[in-house]
This record gives sequence, structure tokens and C-alpha cells, in this order.
Amino acid sequence: MTRFRPCIDLHEGKVKQIVGGTLSDDVSALQTNFVSDQPASYFAKLYLADKLTGGHVIKLGPDNDEAARAALAAYPGGFHIGGGINLVNAPAWLEAGASHVIVTSWLFDADARLLPERLDALVAEVGQERIVIDLSCRLLGDTWVVAMNRWQTLTDLPINAETLKALAGSCAEFLIHAADAEGKCEGIDTRLVEFIGKNSPIPVTYAGGVNSIEDIQTVQTLSQGKVDLTIGSALDIFGGDKVRYADCVQWNLRELPR
Repeated sequence: MTRFRPCIDLHEGKVKQIVGGTLSDDVSALQTNFVSDQPASYFAKLYLADKLTGGHVIKLGPDNDEAARAALAAYPGGFHIGGGINLVNAPAWLEAGASHVIVTSWLFDADARLLPERLDALVAEVGQERIVIDLSCRLLGDTWVVAMNRWQTLTDLPINAETLKALAGSCAEFLIHAADAEGKCEGIDTRLVEFIGKNSPIPVTYAGGVNSIEDIQTVQTLSQGKVDLTIGSALDIFGGDKVRYADCVQWNLRELPR
């Protein structure tokens, strides 16, 4: 069954919702949909109270460590942590309360080429069962290509059946943001959801473009319940007016017909 997965996106130490494709060194280009008055720990406690599991805390750039640690402390074991994760700091984030570490950019060299030896080293250090590989991607023609460096740099790694199969043996889950749709609330990438539901051998969470509660059912149908969904800018607790958080909690509580 497709589950709603909670998220906490951090930027400059605050909980924010940002149009993903605008993240870059050019601060003036950044499009922000929402900035919360509440700290990260507030949302962590909310998710804990509602028994939501498998969420993620994403650090978008520097100056987010303190807020991230506060969220992990408020809900130990409740979150995966991503943003600047590497071989050196991964164990410390797990010790701080993260259930998994999410890794992307560190797996590639300066020319955006995948370095399998780095993934092997991370597996040896923390274990396959504690790793989530972020395969967030952008469209290049009719092919999805993994993007790194705040989704600004296309790598040499396409999202296809071979990639999913090859990487599945080195992690517990995949996290896939459709970066071109992230934060826009203009609809999910249905073709991508259907593809990863059909081809991913391990659990995967999709993010990007949700604009109604019905999108959870759409993901359930397209992926045959194999893909989970996280929702950001559309959610009312993040200033959105398209999806009620309470409805997402209720979705996770329902039972499928037997």
C-alpha cells in the first residue's frame, strides 16, 4: 500500500518549502513557497504524535545542522537524513537519531560521474540497511537523469531498470524527487511513478508536483502500492491550500479491502 511519508525541508535553519529547480548559488533566483514560524522540532513532534514513519529531513545547503539535530532528537528513529551526507559524517547522523542516511552528490565526482567505490565504502561503514540513495532527477529529452548539487547538475546516471537493479543491492530504499515538478503543485510525474513502481526491486518514495489528496490514490494505482509519496508545498501545514495534512494521516490509517 502506498503510504504518505512526512518531510521537513530545511534552508538556512528554517523549515521551508522551495521550488526545487530554483536552488542554486544565485540567491536571487530562489523561489520560496513557505517559511514556517515553527522550528523543525515542532513538525517532528507532530509526526511522532500521528505515528508517521519513514519521513525525511533534508538539509538544503549550510546552516541547517542544528535544526536537523533538533528534529532527530524530537523523534528518534523517525527520519531519514539527507543533505551533504558522506562517509565521514554518516555515522554521526545515525548516532544523532536518524534511522537512515540519504546520499546523492557525494556518490559522484566533480564531473558528475558515479563512483561505485564510494557507495561500497559507505555500505561497509554503516550497512546497506541504513542507506537511502537519492535518485532525484530531471528530464533530458524523454529520459530521466539523476541530478546532483541541489539538482542543478545532471550526472551520467539515467533512471532505468538497469540502474535501479544495480543500486538496489547497496541500499534499503530509493528517494526520487521529480526535480522539474518539485514545489510547483502542478501535478505529479505519472510516467515516472508508474516506471519506478514497475522496476524498483526495493521500497521507493516519490516527491514532486502533488496538488490534491487524490494524488495518493493515483500513486497507489499507478505503482500497485509499491511507491510511497511525500508532499510539501501543497500541504496545509506548509502554507498550501490543496492537501489537508489530516487527510494524509487518515490515508495511512485505512485498511485496504481484503
